[in-house]
Amino acid sequence: MSRWNVKPDGCLVAEVSLWSADLANLARDVERLSPYADAFHLDVADAHFAPDLLFFPDLVAALRSHTERPFHVHLMIEKPAKMVDRFVEAGADLITVHCETGRLDVREAISRIRTHDCAAGVALRLETPVSAVEPYLQQVSAVLLLGTMPGVKGRELASEACGRIRSLAGLLERDGLRSQVVIVADGGIRSHTVPQLREAGADAIVAGSLVFQAEDLTKTFAWLRSVGAKP
Repeated sequence: MSRWNVKPDGCLVAEVSLWSADLANLARDVERLSPYADAFHLDVADAHFAPDLLFFPDLVAALRSHTERPFHVHLMIEKPAKMVDRFVEAGADLITVHCETGRLDVREAISRIRTHDCAAGVALRLETPVSAVEPYLQQVSAVLLLGTMPGVKGRELASEACGRIRSLAGLLERDGLRSQVVIVADGGIRSHTVPQLREAGADAIVAGSLVFQAEDLTKTFAWLRSVGAKP
């Protein structure tokens, strides 16, 4: 059964991006961050949809036994439906697919994900209108908005990122789904951008270097959860 039970309420949710971990010591970093992370974020790229090769099912499966925290698998790949079964078997709790892969592919992927009692999400690149998520909002637990180009580390948050989050929050409010669908901000996560993203309506952030380079994990995660916390 999926461990994903995050709701857009209360504290900011901190997903830890394993792309920013010590790739030679992934299991160690998973165990080290588990007391702090709300979930682990695993980017999957095929060097076609995104310009790199990242994480694969056997690696996800190898890490699964090192933590009880949820795994959010973000498929930055073409034909995502073909890979759903393998990532579910590997231990994914939430699988997010990109709307840009095409409506038929996205619908098939969401259907396969939900058949496995796994949570489903959809994602958008920066250049894709936020309205592209509308056909799927009733079937997903999360919507991820990229704030930088996909598969490229170290970029600054795009100027339009916060406005896109506000637009998405408005769509969810309109449809009565704001309390059910988590808005995830991914890319450009820095100490100065987290408050901006939270104020715009982000429920979760995908933190990489911000946490892996932190001198004090307890203080860093306490600060993250305090940003825009609701009483």
